Order: sequence, then C-alpha cells, then structure tokens
Amino acid sequence: MDARLTALQQRLGHGFAKPELLSRAVTHRSFSSDHNERLEFLGDAVLSLAISALLFERFGGSDEGDLTRVRAHLVREDTLHRVAVVIGLPEVLRLSEGEARGGGAQRPSILADALEAIIGATFLDGGFDPARTLVQRLFGEVIVSTDIDSWTKDAKTELQEWLQARRLPVPSYRITSTRGQAHAQTFEVECAVPALSLAETGEGRSRRVAEQEAARRMLVALKASDKPGSALRS
Repeated sequence: MDARLTALQQRLGHGFAKPELLSRAVTHRSFSSDHNERLEFLGDAVLSLAISALLFERFGGSDEGDLTRVRAHLVREDTLHRVAVVIGLPEVLRLSEGEARGGGAQRPSILADALEAIIGATFLDGGFDPARTLVQRLFGEVIVSTDIDSWTKDAKTELQEWLQARRLPVPSYRITSTRGQAHAQTFEVECAVPALSLAETGEGRSRRVAEQEAARRMLVALKASDKPGSALRS
C-alpha cells in the first residue's frame, strides 16, 4: 500500500483487511472508473446511524427534534470538510491532473464525499462496530462540546415548520408601528396566518426581534388551539 495511505490508516485508527477499499474511498471519479461514489452512498447512511447512536447516548434528555437538528449540523458538508482536513485527506486524494490543478484536493464537496466513502469502506471492511468507533474518533470531541440548546430552532422557523407540517401557508409579517427616535426605536410587528384568521403582535428594538416575538406568541396560540377538542382540530 502507498505510504500515504498507510499513514492515513494510522490516523484513522483502523487497519484495513482489504486495503483496496481504502484506496477506492480516496479515488475521485475524475481519476478512475473504480471511484468512491458507491462507497460515499453507503458511508452517508452509516455516518447518519453512527452519529444518531452517539447523540442518543450523549443527550439522554433531548427530544427527537433537537437530536435531528444537531445531527444535521454534524453531517453537513462544511463539518465533514473540516474533519477531512484534520485527518489529512487532501494529501491522499486520487484526482485527475486537471482536477488537481483546479484545486480539487481542497474542494469541500470532494473532501466531504471522500470522508463519507472512508466511513463506508470501514463498514464493508469490518462491520458497523469499527465504523462506529471511527465516527466516534472523528466526531467525538465535537459531540462532547456541543450545547444542544444552541441548536434549538428560533420561533419563526418553528412556526413555519409547524404550519408546513399541516399543509398550511407560511405566515406573513408586517410592521404595524414604530415608536421612538431613530437611534432607539421600538418596532411592533404583526404575524398573521390568514388561512386560520389569526394574528399576533410582538415588539422589539429591531424588526427581527419583534418578528420573533410575534412568531413566539403565534406558536403559543396555535399549540393551545391544536389540543384535542379545540376549534382548530375540528
């Protein structure tokens, strides 16, 4: 095996019984027909399961929505890109000359895909336990340092998702009044859900804050009305 791939194995903490899997995992489609896209497909699913299991253990008191949001943060491209750089993937990627000259070894999408492919290769090489151990090694510090409250949705996002889940149109916002001098204004914003003939207002030192407060009040009203026996459900 190439010395660079041997060194990569050491950084990963997994010695491949089938080293050709690792070689394929770092091979971009521009380099060879025996490239990493199928491994990437598999690795995406393995990564999601492993991260889900780690979050389930780490945040025992959190609900499905919070865990889903943190998982989405951990498996998105920019997070995978950062991890790929830390373990030195740019130095071992197999790219065509043209792709390499174009900066492919530093491209976030290529690096993220290669990292997922490595996770998929590890799963094929040794099963789920080694793959889970690898994911824990790569993402463990991020998970431990994560404050799940920081990924809680803001009121406007939660309101939009609440309505969309019930196939209702998104709310509208409009400034109904402003008070005070230009450098210290207070905004009043109305949040309306015309489909339900509902409107709530909120105030704040900026339009954004006022919109969030109006959305929060709308959520409170909607959730109260969504209880069994309410008019909204009838």
